[in-house]
Amino acid sequence: MIAALAMLAAASARAEPKPVTFSVMTYNVEGLPWPVRKGRGTALKRIGHELAAMRAKGVEPDVVLIQEGFRDEIWDLIDESQYPYVARGPRKGQRDANVFPKGQRPDFRRVKYRRKGEGLGKWGSSGLWVLSNHPIEWVKSHAYRYCAGLDCLANKGVMLVAVDVQGLPTPVEIADTHLNSKGASGVPRSRATQAHHLQADELKRFMQADRTPGAPLIVGGDFNVMHSPERFDHVMNDYPFEVVSRWCHARPGACDTQISYDGDAPWLNTQDLIGFLNGEAVAVTPIAVEATFDGADEPVLSDHDGYKVTFRLTPKG
Repeated sequence: MIAALAMLAAASARAEPKPVTFSVMTYNVEGLPWPVRKGRGTALKRIGHELAAMRAKGVEPDVVLIQEGFRDEIWDLIDESQYPYVARGPRKGQRDANVFPKGQRPDFRRVKYRRKGEGLGKWGSSGLWVLSNHPIEWVKSHAYRYCAGLDCLANKGVMLVAVDVQGLPTPVEIADTHLNSKGASGVPRSRATQAHHLQADELKRFMQADRTPGAPLIVGGDFNVMHSPERFDHVMNDYPFEVVSRWCHARPGACDTQISYDGDAPWLNTQDLIGFLNGEAVAVTPIAVEATFDGADEPVLSDHDGYKVTFRLTPKG
């Protein structure tokens, strides 16, 4: 009798869902080609080396979301980093259907500042990559139709991957994106902002159409919203995911925050954001936030720091 009760208790313990710790880092690696940037090939390889050093210490992110991985040396970063699973976002030649139906398409002249890169074709890919410790089940992507200025030379867009995390009843879906810049685009702020809004709308329509309903979701990337409440609010309008920095700021003590948060709106102090959405079968909760590649534990190797968030993924039921 005692043995039978012990067996039942052990079986119950095995069946009880256990939370999984899962970390995601977004990092704009500034992998721009010469003559726009010099020395970036060497820097990309060093980033891969530093990721491998983090791996040796057991502190590497489970998933790395990369932006501006345009150069061929991005493969050196990938090889050095030792991530077993890799996915790539829209390539230079990818063109996708207009997500806005006829009658709802925006009044936006797509070629207005040719001397600033508009209408000259795509000189580079989206620069988006996902590196993962966990198997990537599938990849979907969308190249943005609308852009402004020098940003038009890259085929910016969004990619969505499904990652199989052991111990969870369903894959975690993760999106990586890079939205239109402001002053760096070289065109008037009003035009750059309009393009940014349109890309945000494309992002939301893509996610609505292509993500699995009810799947746990993490969204990261270079959103180019720094010091721009207008841009941030447009990204967040009509989309239910919550931004980690805003969530943690509203809940003092809920996150182990090892990053400088200044002011009442820390989500506007950076271009780089990570957001999340609970799934029907998996709850997603941020528990720690830290900067990487900021000169502390890792050297500064880009014009962006890395931004790493650790989540607790808890199966429901």
